[in-house]
Amino acid sequence: MGGIAPGLAQLALTLAEALDEGGGATAKANAGRELRAVMETLRKLAPVDQQDDGVDKLAKQGEERRVRARRL
Repeated sequence: MGGIAPGLAQLALTLAEALDEGGGATAKANAGRELRAVMETLRKLAPVDQQDDGVDKLAKQGEERRVRARRL
């Protein structure tokens, strides 16, 4: 597990495991709240991938079809 913030990534995994293991409602709520905060931080730190994914490709194809349809 490398990357920009390996410590935060490991913390997120540990918190997720704590949620899966069970425990009291208060413990789960606390772990969930902390996990949410860690994940928000990780999303901010994650580099944005500039490559198009499958959804982007489908959207582009749809737009191209609409442009061609307007020309007919």
